[in-house]
Amino acid sequence: MTLTAAQHRLQQPEPNAAFHRWTLPGGSTWTEFYRRPGGYMLRFPDLADFEISNDAQIAMAHPVPGVAQSTMEHLYLNQVLPLLLSTQGQLVFHASAFALEACAVAFAAHSGRGKSTLAASFAMAGHSLLTDDGLLLEPTASGYNVRPSHPSIRLWDDSSEALIPADAATSPAISYSSKSRFLAGDHVRFSSEPQPLRCVFFLGEGAVSEITIEPMAPAQALIEWVKHSFLLDIEDQPRLATHFDDVARLAAHPFHYRLDYPRHYCLLPEVQAAIVSHLGSLSGA
Repeated sequence: MTLTAAQHRLQQPEPNAAFHRWTLPGGSTWTEFYRRPGGYMLRFPDLADFEISNDAQIAMAHPVPGVAQSTMEHLYLNQVLPLLLSTQGQLVFHASAFALEACAVAFAAHSGRGKSTLAASFAMAGHSLLTDDGLLLEPTASGYNVRPSHPSIRLWDDSSEALIPADAATSPAISYSSKSRFLAGDHVRFSSEPQPLRCVFFLGEGAVSEITIEPMAPAQALIEWVKHSFLLDIEDQPRLATHFDDVARLAAHPFHYRLDYPRHYCLLPEVQAAIVSHLGSLSGA
């Protein structure tokens, strides 16, 4: 897949209505999805447009005047590329993952529920990050592998202050978010090799008084995976049918759990211990 950066340009009205939108928790539009002859156009309002060929092999970026290169690259890596991969029949989800004893552990959740914070806490405890928010799964003969993504992690200021040393390497700031991106290095370990998926935790809202881990039925896991899927064209019925079948096979594996815990940084070591203990019980089963 190829990304071409074109000149900065103002965003002009599209002749046709968007067929899909992503919205932020406050209700404002984050991404608009348009059809064009020969492909698609993704619009991030006031940031950039990405023209995508029909085979999803070529993307051309048109940043709005004043938008930095680092912002455009971030949009491509974390938003556009996962959508392109989904058109190739690959399973890509909004989830983070880290490597623990040559296996991958994933956290899936809606934005703001702490999946990156939890993955970062394990990275700071000596384990290796695999992905921050774009979980790419590859089927194998015995299950699924997690493919590593960009060697970095994004955190809100309170999470970074609680977890990341002040001298950790960072990438240039991006204009649309106050999150900081910390690069892999001495402080944030990163695994560059695919790891077999051992367990998936779907995170609850945090309105609990203690740490809870509960198994999920395949039907529950299927619903959650569908919620967290990257899909470029939600109206492509053949692709949706194939994706649903692929996700149903994934959901049938008995490694899905619901994890909830009070959202206090001082409790993260206890949450880590509970997860490690749970994985140990699975190994001994």
